[in-house]
Amino acid sequence: MNATVLATSPTLAGHLRIGCSTGYFVEYRGDWPSLIEQATALSLRAIELAALSEEELPGLLAYLDDEPSLPCDYVSVHAPSKGRRMAEEELVSLLDDLPPWIETVVAHPDTFEVPERWNRLGRRLAVENMDRRKPAGRTAQEMATVFAMLPDASLCFDIAHSWAIDSSMAEGQAILDRFGCRLRQLHVSSLDSAQHHVPLTQEDEELFSSLLDRCRDVPWILEAAPRST
Repeated sequence: MNATVLATSPTLAGHLRIGCSTGYFVEYRGDWPSLIEQATALSLRAIELAALSEEELPGLLAYLDDEPSLPCDYVSVHAPSKGRRMAEEELVSLLDDLPPWIETVVAHPDTFEVPERWNRLGRRLAVENMDRRKPAGRTAQEMATVFAMLPDASLCFDIAHSWAIDSSMAEGQAILDRFGCRLRQLHVSSLDSAQHHVPLTQEDEELFSSLLDRCRDVPWILEAAPRST
């Protein structure tokens, strides 16, 4: 772990399984070797390979076909949530064929056309709770609807998204109360006024502390760079 980079956040620096999403290194997007290099400079503990747009997926699949040796203890893939054109059956099949050392496939429930198709991924699928811009998966009750159709799926808990739905964090607590047994990984960041992921602020770190404490057993994935001051 790059303790120097994380030194401004004791909570993050103290977590043993922390890493980052390649999604926030926008200047390297599409250059998977460089994305991996940037991400692993922060931590070798965990990484999320983010093909957030469908056009990024072929490059990621080609990179993985070359059987790269990633130094991380935990590897996940974020499935496309933007620019979707591929038939859902084909997308699920491609994700199901990812190498077995990729432990988790994160997906947004608002992108599911026929949610039951995703049962093919089993527990490897981690459904992410959504922010207030999305029409599904925002609350504990909406996540219950999703998990009723995907009984084996896991949870990727996005703590900033839960704040966007309820700044008291009660809804986030409700999600963990009901689905903490499914928790597979945590997304960590703050959000700006446009709901974009930004570095975790000190204020939010304090606000989120009780929920963070409930997620100690899973990898934490940063969706924005650690704050610099």
